[in-house]
Amino acid sequence: MNRRELLRDVGIAAAAASPLLAASASQAQAATRVNVLIAYHSVTGNTEKMAQGVAEGAKAVADANVVLKRVGEVAADDLLSSDAVIVGSPVYFGNMAGEVKTFFDNWLLKFDFYRDFKMQDKIGAAFATGGAISNGKEITMMAALEAMLINKMIVVSAGGPSGFGASATTGPDSPGIDEKELAAARDLGKRVAEVAGANKRGRAQAQ
Repeated sequence: MNRRELLRDVGIAAAAASPLLAASASQAQAATRVNVLIAYHSVTGNTEKMAQGVAEGAKAVADANVVLKRVGEVAADDLLSSDAVIVGSPVYFGNMAGEVKTFFDNWLLKFDFYRDFKMQDKIGAAFATGGAISNGKEITMMAALEAMLINKMIVVSAGGPSGFGASATTGPDSPGIDEKELAAARDLGKRVAEVAGANKRGRAQAQ
């Protein structure tokens, strides 16, 4: 075989291998990509602002794909394709908003997830806003986490002084969302994306 024939054969082999290498790289990227869904309800805009802070924190993690939607816009595929779900609610009468409760109820009544535990082993977290310092924010977050636990999800907190998740006081004594509360939201999003990534990589290695 002369040099010209050798180069030709090498070129043919490289061209044949190229699609396989591209497909392999694409599969590797998909295996490391973490899909984080942030679902929230907001009327005044306060919970929406916290949701945006959570999204900023999640996006700071490499390979994190973040989807931000109101609970009423979330479809079954959004939940099934997610590796982590972070739910945010304002506090109404000491508990989560009715729209957020309906969102969780739909996992059973509309999407039929509960029968086969289709949300099992996904990462879950919560955040809340309320008008007063003691106004049911912890109860609201715990109610969301309880729904996730019943669906066999793995729940995480913000990992700091926020306790059950991230929260903000929005009443007369603390109008709006301040930078400290936004920082807690970002910390929550970052932690969830990191834990979801570790969980996904660990499950892939175990297979």
